[in-house]
Amino acid sequence: MTVLKKVLSIFVILSFFLLLSSNSFAAQTTSSKASLININTAGVNQLVKLPRIGEKVAQRIIDFRKKNGKFKRIQDLMKVKGIGEKTFNRLKNLITV
Repeated sequence: MTVLKKVLSIFVILSFFLLLSSNSFAAQTTSSKASLININTAGVNQLVKLPRIGEKVAQRIIDFRKKNGKFKRIQDLMKVKGIGEKTFNRLKNLITV
């Protein structure tokens, strides 16, 4: 009977830690999605927070969006003058449409 109590105690403790770790992971995933910058709605102030994006390039993104409509996929950002493959690769995990 004491062996059963020990096994049960270990199971309860492991379940508790598993629950804590899964909640922590879910919180991290949610916060990272929430921090993505939507290139279809962001203004200059938000866009300049991105690496390698200054005010001029941010304004080009907005002008491009006004002229051509919303970006359909994040890769379309490379159509904006001043954003090449290297810059896009730095941005791709920070932006969304």
